[in-house]
Amino acid sequence: MVHTLPAADGYRGIWYYNQPSGDEYVYKYSGGFATYPQQHVPIAHYRPEVHRTFYVYGGVAEGTGELLHMVSYYDHASGTVPRPRILLNKHTDDAHDNPTLSIDAEGCLWIFSNAHGTSRPSYIHRSTRPYDITAFERVAETNFSYGQPWHVPGQGFLFLHTRYAPGRFLHWMTSPDGCAWSEPRLLAGVCEGHYQVSWQDGQRVGTAFNYHPDDAEVNGLNARTNLYYVETRDLGNTWTTAAGRPVTPPILNALNESLVRDYRAEGLLVYLKDLAFDALGHPVILFITSKGYRSGPANDPRTWTTARWTGSDWAVRPVTTSGNNYDYGPLYIEPDGLWRIIAPTEPGPQRYNPGGEVALWTSRDQGETWSRTKQLTAGSAYNHTYMRKPVNAHPGFYALWADGHARQSSESHLYFTDRDGSHVWRLPRVMPGEVARPDVAW
Repeated sequence: MVHTLPAADGYRGIWYYNQPSGDEYVYKYSGGFATYPQQHVPIAHYRPEVHRTFYVYGGVAEGTGELLHMVSYYDHASGTVPRPRILLNKHTDDAHDNPTLSIDAEGCLWIFSNAHGTSRPSYIHRSTRPYDITAFERVAETNFSYGQPWHVPGQGFLFLHTRYAPGRFLHWMTSPDGCAWSEPRLLAGVCEGHYQVSWQDGQRVGTAFNYHPDDAEVNGLNARTNLYYVETRDLGNTWTTAAGRPVTPPILNALNESLVRDYRAEGLLVYLKDLAFDALGHPVILFITSKGYRSGPANDPRTWTTARWTGSDWAVRPVTTSGNNYDYGPLYIEPDGLWRIIAPTEPGPQRYNPGGEVALWTSRDQGETWSRTKQLTAGSAYNHTYMRKPVNAHPGFYALWADGHARQSSESHLYFTDRDGSHVWRLPRVMPGEVARPDVAW
């Protein structure tokens, strides 16, 4: 059945918290989480055919605080945004249910509506017309978490995702057309499960993941550690390491051929951030290491780190440090070899909580050294969280994120910046008309 989507009158993000901590930081993590989490990828695409960046995010229903799945775009030709459209109400305030977005070769938008575990359904919707956000049809009602849909030209969809069975186990499904799907297959199921981040490079999709050990002293989820990498060039028919060595799923042991580094042996936790590929097609993983899951200075340093496949081994280098395990920003590798990170690495108004002030970092030597090129925000009332990169990012719309108070419920605004961080624009919270030009916030 085709549904014409109602339009919201502005851009308002969801606020969310997880696990009260009983200390001055109030929660394990919290804030404006419209673009949370990094395990939901991708959420934005630039399409040159229409010169627009399409994106999805978690909005909020006024009065109830329930999560709305929103879809919109930035029109690069006019410098404007339309009123965002409401795909559905998820009937929860849990930002783990935020959506992800894929676009097929014909330009149809596919929105994958996640669930957090098995207590709520998940959905797949397809736009009824190419590059159009006004009407969608429901393709499937099922259950998945942390969905990562990739459309591979000439092959179809590879859908990486998590199933709670009972741990957070990594699976994949495939489809030639987005409508008929294979049964889910288990990729990795070590101990209590995994988190993953993935990215596409032509016909190839790579994924980096950690694992949650069985630990008697701390919940395995809060003891996430180790770093792994595998990739596929044929929708999961075969998997290999970065070196091209075959990997046969399911991966069921913590020490296996896909291991990049044994951080458990070093006593460090691993919080995944992003994955990118350099000009040679070598994967580069971005992550934070830390000494513990609780917020606050006791678990410093929280070290932003890259692991780059050199063609023969993994080169692991530090970038900088910041104040919280859930600080997040993407890694970009430009065609000229410049590496770029846009992230909330600077202290924000709620220190040691997720997010902060946003800075631009660059490296010209494959991550051996980094410089903070520019600070993009300052004097903010709320912490900025979860900068996200579009697929095929256009220089004029390079990162999308939200803000929110990190220790108490608050309103949340959405922002974007360009490649050089020349300005930060705020999406209009209230729109009197059908289209609006975002305001310059910094």
